[in-house]
Amino acid sequence: MKIGVLTSSRADFGIYLPLLKQLKEDTSIILKIIAFGTHSSFHHGQTIQEIKENGFHNIDTISSLLTNDDEQSIATSYGLTTIKFADYWSSHMFDLVFCLGDRFEMSAAVQAGVPFGITFAHIHGGETTLGAIDNVYRHQITIASELHFTSTQEYAKKVKELIGTNEKIYNVGSLSLDEISKIELVNQEKLRDQFNIPQDDYILATFHPETVGSHQNEKYAKEMASALQSLAEQFIIVITMPNADTAGSLYRREIQKLKESLFPEDIVIVENFGKKNYFSAIRYATLLIGNSSSGIIEAASFGKYAVNVGDRQKGRAQNDNVLNCKFDKGEILETVFKANELGRYQGENIYFKENVADNIVRIIKSYNETL
Repeated sequence: MKIGVLTSSRADFGIYLPLLKQLKEDTSIILKIIAFGTHSSFHHGQTIQEIKENGFHNIDTISSLLTNDDEQSIATSYGLTTIKFADYWSSHMFDLVFCLGDRFEMSAAVQAGVPFGITFAHIHGGETTLGAIDNVYRHQITIASELHFTSTQEYAKKVKELIGTNEKIYNVGSLSLDEISKIELVNQEKLRDQFNIPQDDYILATFHPETVGSHQNEKYAKEMASALQSLAEQFIIVITMPNADTAGSLYRREIQKLKESLFPEDIVIVENFGKKNYFSAIRYATLLIGNSSSGIIEAASFGKYAVNVGDRQKGRAQNDNVLNCKFDKGEILETVFKANELGRYQGENIYFKENVADNIVRIIKSYNETL
């Protein structure tokens, strides 16, 4: 069975990792990783190296990302990605191709495959993020896919609404949490040394632009920076930089300014942790802040509260560890201090299920036998 895996960023590669390991070890499967999007971007840490460092070398790379991140550049990148993948699908055949999530690059790659009859398996479909245009891209990917692996039953119902049938929808849980009980986290001292994190309590921050109502991002980026400036007086702030989204450079600029001008020692910027280091950073953090899906999906499994800012993740099912607030300095600070007083989160994670990768492999093999 020949399987392709589309990965467009550090984020989806980290989620894929348990599944990729299973596919690589299975002698009945020929695995090809198709890396594009930010993986080859020096500006985003050249994360193609992380794929190779994890032992995957059967990789095809496709470059289509523009440097700018305004609306016209994102739309042009979408078109260029579609053109590049039209060439790719015309000369590469697979029994099944995995796609994941909701990135615009992922949507472009999948849409290019529709005329070629590529069989796609979509992971993390059916979710809702009302503050991001990714919501549109995710549903496009779902409609173009043959198999669907959702992270909750609620999302499985949404997929059914989108495709009009119950068939080939599997609620397997969140793939990113699959090896959470097995992963060997990095020692705290080693993590701090590697990323120059001072020996004090730190908040782990990840902010992305809101791509619905994107005209507000300049204001939001300044509110974020102002809030982080106040928090840096009491905590170390470890910031993972945003992905390639519309107006992402606004946030990058404010973060760089904050570090260089005001808090060179107390603000730590990390372009790419890698999955093991990122999970370790969550484990040792006081709490999480931002608008990344990791606060919604993963933080609960590490007993951490997450302050979710703005509407980017609005509509996504939440655990009780998530505290929501607006892009307003005062409200952000109030919510962070409230979360800090709560200590360790003791509740469940609705996204967690056992043996996610095993179940996905079992399902695709069964599907392949029926063809």
